[in-house]
Amino acid sequence: MLDSILESIHVVALPTKTNFRSVDSREVLLIEGPQGWGEFSPFIEYGPQECAPWLVSAIEAAYVPPPKQLREWIPINATLPAINGADAVAEVLSWFPGCTSVKVKVGSNKAEDLARIALVRKLIPDAKIRLDVNGNWSVEQAVEILSEVLAQGSIEYVEQPCSTQEQLRELKEKLSHAVAIAGDEIIRKSPDPTALHLKGVIDIVALKVAPLGGIKRSLEIAKHYEMPVVVSSALDSAVGISHGLRLASAVSDLPYACGLGTGALLAIDLYALPIVDGAIEVSAMSPNAQIMSERAVSSERLDWWRERVRQTWSAGAKQWITKEGWIS
Repeated sequence: MLDSILESIHVVALPTKTNFRSVDSREVLLIEGPQGWGEFSPFIEYGPQECAPWLVSAIEAAYVPPPKQLREWIPINATLPAINGADAVAEVLSWFPGCTSVKVKVGSNKAEDLARIALVRKLIPDAKIRLDVNGNWSVEQAVEILSEVLAQGSIEYVEQPCSTQEQLRELKEKLSHAVAIAGDEIIRKSPDPTALHLKGVIDIVALKVAPLGGIKRSLEIAKHYEMPVVVSSALDSAVGISHGLRLASAVSDLPYACGLGTGALLAIDLYALPIVDGAIEVSAMSPNAQIMSERAVSSERLDWWRERVRQTWSAGAKQWITKEGWIS
């Protein structure tokens, strides 16, 4: 299978509209298989072991039939990067037509974070606001800042406010159910995402299909924890987003708008996934051949990505998909 994958890959560089996670261009490796296209796009700093679930997810998308679809349209939240200024915030929010849930990136500067949240409330008075902290707060910081945020108005939930399980448990006790906590990194960065004891730690499970190893594993995680879930993405291209949409279409219950509209942050994407009245339709599409040609990376970068696939394959991806029975 590895040879087939290496022969089929394309790598493109897609520019972003705004800085997101210090990224202004997203390199994406595409795999074509009998079920369509898969995306392998772990962030550049990730090592082979951390990349393994991303490759498994890409192979699943390209080679494994998708699960039963329970819904055709997926409600989407707007995603607001850590940007400042009324005009900049208004412009980004305009990229998400009809979205009334807004995920606001916070955690680096308290004053700027509070101002950003206040701007969202002003621009979308009925917005359901969720905060994404990426584990950057201490317990004390979280209590202080969330108290100030809640003084402005309610929030839907806060995602990964602190980095460790112990910190999250302490924070949850101190908050006394004032706000729901979603777990992201604590789950997807765990060597075994189903071995955690999350009762009394979080209230919501955030599912990101690529870092968790695909749809099958994400559904297993959701079933294991028996908590509400929200499906999100990691600044994927339309190919990766489509796999996330298939996951969102297959979960038994979908109480929250999903973070699957991040393609709006790309200046160029591989195909259109328009947001219509705050939702995206689940559909099977193929990358635009002209865009793949125009945005193809250099031969040196292509070789770099091929070697990354080889290392990731050997670092656990091969063993994983063999266990799944996708190869003998």
